[in-house]
Amino acid sequence: HSERRDIFHETDDMLERKITNALNEQVSVIACCGEHKEDRENGTTMNVLVPQLQAMANGVENSTSKSWDNVVIAYEPVWAIGTGLTATPEQAQETHANIRAWLRENVSESVANSVRIQYGGSVTDANAQELGNMPDIDGFLVGGASLDAGKFSAIYSAFD
Repeated sequence: HSERRDIFHETDDMLERKITNALNEQVSVIACCGEHKEDRENGTTMNVLVPQLQAMANGVENSTSKSWDNVVIAYEPVWAIGTGLTATPEQAQETHANIRAWLRENVSESVANSVRIQYGGSVTDANAQELGNMPDIDGFLVGGASLDAGKFSAIYSAFD
């Protein structure tokens, strides 16, 4: 999770090694990237995400498979984790589209078109439908709302 960078002082190098090791052991990876509220407000979201995305790409490239088939990216704004705040659908879409564009420019067209990019920032039954309608949001990384079957069902249904 993105907040592990703050709590456990995890670095991009650690992220890269974890991805490489997991893929080498044939374990699927959900790699999270995210920014703090100040970064969002200052318009520097991608400045924060690019080194994280590069670490993901390096981790895949360093693995024996060199394949993105078992990698999912989760955009998880740190400011929206467990706070009740969430990116607007437009903010989330813009960031997901920017992530996909970065993949296209720095990895490949094929990876950009096929990798799943999930949103994980206080997804609820109330905002899932609107977020799920965005073209570059491929799913959700659900936290607290997953503890309530009714709410989780509504979130799941956002992609019907």
